[in-house]
This record gives sequence, structure tokens and C-alpha cells, in this order.
Amino acid sequence: MPANLTPQYMDAEKRFKQASSVEEKISALEEMMATIPKHKGTEKLQADLKKKMSVLRKESDQHKKSGVRRDTFVVEKEGARQLALVGAPNSGKSQLVRSLTHATPEVADYPYTTRTPIPGMMIFDNVRLQLVDLPPISPEYTESWVGQIIRNADAVLWIFDLSDDDILDTLEETCTFLAGAKIDLQNMKVLMVGNKKDAPGAGERAAIVREAYPDKFPITEISAAFSTPAELEAFKKVVYDFLDIVKVYTKAPGKKPDFSDPYVVPRGSTVLNVAEKVHRDFLQNLKYARIWGEGKADGIMVPRDFVISDGDVLELHE
Repeated sequence: MPANLTPQYMDAEKRFKQASSVEEKISALEEMMATIPKHKGTEKLQADLKKKMSVLRKESDQHKKSGVRRDTFVVEKEGARQLALVGAPNSGKSQLVRSLTHATPEVADYPYTTRTPIPGMMIFDNVRLQLVDLPPISPEYTESWVGQIIRNADAVLWIFDLSDDDILDTLEETCTFLAGAKIDLQNMKVLMVGNKKDAPGAGERAAIVREAYPDKFPITEISAAFSTPAELEAFKKVVYDFLDIVKVYTKAPGKKPDFSDPYVVPRGSTVLNVAEKVHRDFLQNLKYARIWGEGKADGIMVPRDFVISDGDVLELHE
């Protein structure tokens, strides 16, 4: 079968042959891998490209380890929780971050568009949640620092592509990398997100994933590129509920509460847990609180160990 290589592929191949640095060669190879027609006539060529990519990535790592330069990144936590977006190339992580936040990561139809961590703030019901877009996880190459950012995050959004015919193999490749990076998903909060639910056959692939991962992690679906504002808000609520947190507002006696900046605590927290976040002196000095909330008498007095609910308003008394 003829390869029928595209003009874009031929241009990238020309740049690869003319490249003088490892980074330029890697960039050209990435475009070649993205633009090569996917059929039996190019299977050997695809395998050769992946092999060249692996060799060049290892060479690049060796240069960094030798002291020439070693990239490392730390993303300072902001908001109530930090969520790391994990997934294979072209799973749609960057598009999801663009749709849910004001961040503007590059979105393209070729892999490895994201090279550095890109944080964005998702806001749901006054609660700020930090999403961190990461470079993709791939057998060919994954940035060495990605594992550390995942380990430091409060939770993981595991994005997978519902248009991928090899979806289970791709998920297994991600699992293999995470295990090698000493990331134990069973001990982390993980929400699996099937992206591109509008793709042909997406429903069948989603069912396959649910069958392969029964009861391991909660699974939801979205189309990051084509969701309506209402659908995006519904997805935000799914993420918020998955985190198992509650928001609480505080007020000073005789004043109105500030509903723009709630305190966020794990579900099941008490009045004292919230008071400690307000000021550590409350640990010793808090006597009681008054509370306003759904199903409660306005301003009723409650003890320090009273379990608060989502959206409650607390008036703390020393």
C-alpha cells in the first residue's frame, strides 16, 4: 500500500533533515508523527519515527542530566484545591482547561503541544479550584518532572479520548507510567473524564472503560470543545462533588456575610475545623457559634463539634 505522504509531512521531514539541534529534530519529528497518514502502508514508517523520537528524547535527557540544563517546574497551589490533568497525547486536556478557566494553553491537532505546566482557575459556586494542564503521558516520552506535580496535587483528573479505538491500551500505558513514577492512584482522589463524548462510537467506548475499571474511580464524560455553558457548569459541579468538600461563609456579629470568598473544608468538618482556618487562636478561645443554613433555624447556637453543611454561614464567638 502506498504511503501517500501529505505535503505537511514532507515539509516536516525536510525540517528534520536540516535541523542542527536535538530540540529542532524533536519538534520536526512530532509534526511528522502528527501528519503522517495512519494506515497499514505507513506502519513501518510510524514505528521508525517513534524509535527516532525515543532516541532523541533520551539524548535530550542525557544533556540535561550532564549539567547543561535541567528543566523542573513547581506549581504553587492556589484556590481551595489543586487538580492535575493527566492523559495521553491529544486527549483534550488543554481544551478542557481553556473551556473551564481563563487560562489559554495552546490547543492543536498534533501531540506534545503542552510542554510546561499551565495552571488555570476554575470557579464553581464561589469556590476556586486550580486546574494544572500537564504535558501528555506517552510511551515515546514523558517529561521527567510530570510525576512530581501529580504527586503534589490534591486530586487527579484523568482525561481519556472517547474517539480512540485503542482506548484500553492507551489507559494501560498511562497506568504503566504512573506506576513507574511511584504514583499510587489507589491512594489519590482520581476522577476519570471521558472527553469527546460527541465522537462517533463514544458511548460504546465509554461503556468499555466502565467495564474495565469497575468501581475503581468515578467516571464522567464531556465534550470539552463543544459543551454549552450549562454543560460546563454541570461538569464543574461533578468535579466539586467528587472532591467531597464543603464551602462555609463567616460573618461578624451584626454584619452581613461575605459570600464572595468562602472557606473550604472536607465534608464532615466541624465548626472548630472552620474556626481554625479563620484564625488559630480560635482553637483555644472559641466558645460557640451561631449558624445559618438550609434546614436550620436562623442564628441557632451550635457547639464547637457541630458538623457543618455546604453553604452554611457561621458567626464565631470567643
